[in-house]
Amino acid sequence: MLSVGQITSTHGLKGELKVYPTTNDPEVRFRELKSVILKTPKEEIPVTVESVRFMKNLALLKFKEFSGIDAVEKYKGAYVCVPRSEAAELGPDEYYEADLIGMDVITDEDERLGMLTTVYHTGANDVYEIELEGADGRDEKQRKVLIPAIKDCIKNVDVDEGIMTIHVMEGLF
Repeated sequence: MLSVGQITSTHGLKGELKVYPTTNDPEVRFRELKSVILKTPKEEIPVTVESVRFMKNLALLKFKEFSGIDAVEKYKGAYVCVPRSEAAELGPDEYYEADLIGMDVITDEDERLGMLTTVYHTGANDVYEIELEGADGRDEKQRKVLIPAIKDCIKNVDVDEGIMTIHVMEGLF
């Protein structure tokens, strides 16, 4: 499954939910949704999308299965997911975050650097957090490194092999 958003809070009394989109083109993506899966740490609930509208940077979703605020309050923080088979097509040099997490990271000099653990969305560009190889014996500041997701740094992403090749620019760490 792939996340298309995360529920931030309720909206009104009729069971609408505010969803922070985690997709590139939220207006198009959310208007196409017919059904989704609400994923919490304890359960996965298939639901049918009744309505979608937008407010600022959030999508407001209403599901047919829930009729009021009491029924949806417990889903704050849940992820709105779709099966991978219903995922939007990606363009060149676009990747699903789920495919990047856990990827081995090597340098363009063929040295294993570590594993990509987190993707941060910063506005200008994403930033990848890499847990360095053999980080157990390092002090806290040397265990992880942040790499900007820009063409000067990210040289190749091979999703099938699970390998990202990067160029370590001077001063990054």
